[in-house]
Amino acid sequence: MERLRQLLRRIHGKSYKAYKQIEGSYNGDGFTLHIDHAQSDPFAAPSRLRAVIPQAARLEREWFETAWRRTALEHFLTQEMAAAIRTQGRGASGSGKSGLIFVDTPGPEMLPRTSVNVDEQRVELRFSVGLPAAGRTILGEQAEQLLCRLIPVMIKTAVFRFNKDALLAYLRLADQQQAIRRYLRENGYVAFVANGSVLPRQSGASSRPLTGAGVIPFQSPPSLEVAIPVPHREPIRGMAIPAGITLIVGGGYHGKSTLLKAVERGVYNHVPGDGREYVITDEDAVKIRAEDGRRVEKVNISPFISNLPFGRDTTRFSTDDASGSTSQAANIMEALEMGATTLLLDEDTSATNFMIRDVRMQKLVAKEKEPITPFVDKIRLLYEEHGVSVILVMGGSGDYFSAADTVIMMDEYVPRDVTSEAKSIARQYGGERRSEGGDRFGAPVPRVPLPESFDAPLGKKEKADAKGLTAIVFGSEPIDLSGAEQLVHPSQTRAIALMMKMLAKRYVDGHTTLSEAIDSLYGLIAQKGLDVISPYYGQHPGDLALPRRLELAAAVNRLRTLKMKR
Repeated sequence: MERLRQLLRRIHGKSYKAYKQIEGSYNGDGFTLHIDHAQSDPFAAPSRLRAVIPQAARLEREWFETAWRRTALEHFLTQEMAAAIRTQGRGASGSGKSGLIFVDTPGPEMLPRTSVNVDEQRVELRFSVGLPAAGRTILGEQAEQLLCRLIPVMIKTAVFRFNKDALLAYLRLADQQQAIRRYLRENGYVAFVANGSVLPRQSGASSRPLTGAGVIPFQSPPSLEVAIPVPHREPIRGMAIPAGITLIVGGGYHGKSTLLKAVERGVYNHVPGDGREYVITDEDAVKIRAEDGRRVEKVNISPFISNLPFGRDTTRFSTDDASGSTSQAANIMEALEMGATTLLLDEDTSATNFMIRDVRMQKLVAKEKEPITPFVDKIRLLYEEHGVSVILVMGGSGDYFSAADTVIMMDEYVPRDVTSEAKSIARQYGGERRSEGGDRFGAPVPRVPLPESFDAPLGKKEKADAKGLTAIVFGSEPIDLSGAEQLVHPSQTRAIALMMKMLAKRYVDGHTTLSEAIDSLYGLIAQKGLDVISPYYGQHPGDLALPRRLELAAAVNRLRTLKMKR
């Protein structure tokens, strides 16, 4: 570190590009600071740094002995580093990003990340720094204060002085969440919501739990309540949603969509205090919605749409501007192609003509004039033929009662099991409507992406950038991911952009199916870690979080240059 101090004093007052001289490694008190990349302009992307701390006796082996504990530990240490940065504030003033310190701060979902890496030999913190400048002149004294005094304090605060009891709470919670996931798989359930969970959020833009006198903690109906054995505490009681067809019904503003949103996010483990720590969902559950205007490439949507005018083929359907119904059909079939085992739907974000065709419309418009087979006529076959469960929020049509295995009514945010009443109503009023779905569901057809799909125009083949949570620019082609509602952090979107590049380079060969190519890429990540997708592999891939296979496939399927063969 003394060598770094001398370098900074020597380049004080020089042109900003002289910061390149400080790239390298510097031994500190209990850690080594690696400056992997020094920015060449104060307004450019900040410099990339790593702090490597030898394990010695810092972290106990049992804290990271399983994959879920390692994820929880790395999440916790990232939060500790983020808290240290907030406490210390900006490290220097000046032009551009001078003095700013960045770490990839996580949200309430515990995702595999690259911001912290822990193994048996070391702990590695990855973060970014805006090197101080006045205009484009180096402020060496401020840089010395930032790099040689302030950042070492942050490192020691995050890794040497954390609250052990708080960490153990994270690790024990991760053990319990894993035990619940195992219980659901072994006992035929697709989701669990613990009693006492707080499901509402403070606002649509906040992930914080709602607080105050009006909050109603979740309480399972007695008929759906189970007690799940977990380590470190007594069994956890709550509502278990069985495999099959589940409807969530009730009046407006009674909590139907709030419950579904919590179940939707339950594919990820949550941190202590989130209110949804014990909301656990099948990890291959996917939210399905209509997406007017999305591109569809050679998807077999014939289980839902056939007999189009002019003989248009729906077994290999393509369009640059999908309607609500065709986009929703494509979203389901693409999810099935990637192995989704539970579908989550809300009537509020679904195409009405895709969801239902009532008896009055059947009498006015003959089936031979209607190419759409509504989801109500396929939902049961989907489960019976493919074992795919459905959790559906439905407040406007009782035609789904006949197909449902479980019906949950939300009444002022309190769930009630009304399956018997719904079945009775279905028997009493269900005789007039005719099923239009046939006696088979059909099957998704594997598709093979062609290499030229990823040859982006304007000479930008190698460019793939995330723009926040829901957008990627691949070459010059924008990809809209607003329909992939289970993305929860921009770091996942950044990872998807890089994973698409790696898919194109290594696995898309004109012979390998999309599912096989994605499986191969995830196999590589399982072997070498998420770092492997980064262009800074071996140095500083510090701002990535692992997306699910389903969201990566969603991005590929929304690439407008995508070309497929069957």
